[in-house]
Amino acid sequence: MVDVLGIPLYDQGLARAVADAAATCTGGARRLNRCVSATGAHGLVLAQRDAAFAAVLRACHWNLPDGMPGVWIGRLKGAKAMDRCYGPEFFRRVLTATREQPVRHFLCGGNEGVADELRAVCAHQFGNPGVVGTHCPPFRTLTDAEVQTIAERANALAVDIVWIGISTPKQETLARRLAAYLDAHFIVTVGAAFDFHTGRTRQAPAVVQRMGLEWLFRLCLEPRRLYKRYLQVVPMFIFYNLRELFSSHHESDADHG
Repeated sequence: MVDVLGIPLYDQGLARAVADAAATCTGGARRLNRCVSATGAHGLVLAQRDAAFAAVLRACHWNLPDGMPGVWIGRLKGAKAMDRCYGPEFFRRVLTATREQPVRHFLCGGNEGVADELRAVCAHQFGNPGVVGTHCPPFRTLTDAEVQTIAERANALAVDIVWIGISTPKQETLARRLAAYLDAHFIVTVGAAFDFHTGRTRQAPAVVQRMGLEWLFRLCLEPRRLYKRYLQVVPMFIFYNLRELFSSHHESDADHG
């Protein structure tokens, strides 16, 4: 792990994360409800302002670096093997890697019907018939009874991985709450993966993603919904990292003074 703005980001690369997740589900490991968040600049900036959300991220088993800005900072800090672990791609690769294994998946998120559409995508495009259940939660904070009901449904299906596709920070908070009742290996939050893989939202071209400009692509597609978020996130991510850099240099100079 490498610390980026006080949040430990996974630094072993996407292929390793996929392999370790699949091996955990099939290798007889204990079911520990390991929370995994695909964490981009939005989540990292939000964690600077919301101590409770920062605590949720710090308690995660992994915070996968969902965007290139987090990867660039991690590499600057010495994490040479770090690469982007994009939530939708992590989802696709894990479903593909486990398609011939007895790993059971549960999809939680999206508008009405989206999780069921994604279930069909997993079977027909990814070749994985192992999605055994779906749930579409309401767009509000769930009661404890509702969270427990979701967990009971998943437990009755003996699921190994619960995938949550809502939005940050709701999805990470829900994952943490579910962990109190579930009996699974992983609870993974993957943001817009449900909408991307069902074709409801366009993904940025690979070259745009590599350049770290996916935010601009999405902003052009959905300016009314996203402009406030990105007008705040992009400059604040730069500001917080520069502040941390200057603070560390100042402390280093003081130590040698």
